Amino acid sequence: MKRCLPLLWCVSLAAAHLADAADVPRLYFSKSFPASTPAYVAINVDKTGAGDYREEENDDRPVRFQLSQPEVAAMFDLAASLGYFDHPLESPLKVAFMGNKTFRFVDGARKNEVKFNFSEDPAAQALADSFERISESEQLFTNLEVSAKYDRLGVMQALLLLESAYDRKRVVDAAQYLPLLDRIAKNESYMHQARLRAASLADEFRAPK
Repeated sequence: MKRCLPLLWCVSLAAAHLADAADVPRLYFSKSFPASTPAYVAINVDKTGAGDYREEENDDRPVRFQLSQPEVAAMFDLAASLGYFDHPLESPLKVAFMGNKTFRFVDGARKNEVKFNFSEDPAAQALADSFERISESEQLFTNLEVSAKYDRLGVMQALLLLESAYDRKRVVDAAQYLPLLDRIAKNESYMHQARLRAASLADEFRAPK
């Protein structure tokens, strides 16, 4: 999955990702589940909040995002409570296949990794859910972006899905949506109700929390 972002946004993200060169601690999550859509996701998040998202293992142009400090701090706190993945997390229970998952922690020469299908550990479940929220957010963005380009009648449905996810606190890095929402709101070729919805969402995403 590839995305073209506005220049200033790209510059901001590029600056954030300069932290990679400094070997800041980072978390990695992947999930392979052939029966789902997408069938594969991989997410990196470093301690500055800079992250990337892929739906193909060899994708050399991942989607970039930026988490808030409270969000990234919560994720690293969960990883710390799991010993930075220094022990197995797989549950002994016989459960349905939920996808092969991987947690990885990298800090300089230190690298811990654990794989599992299902874990009963609440911290592991919470951390996996944090990564799932990132995945959902990027899929929602792509859905809205594709609709805006190729299915203008479908923009309203894409906006409603985004609004629902935001109300359920499933959206991270809401700022990434703002250029697209503003573009829809100002373009008279879209349905009036869709333009109003896009403007309303943009206002909500900009509002101080």
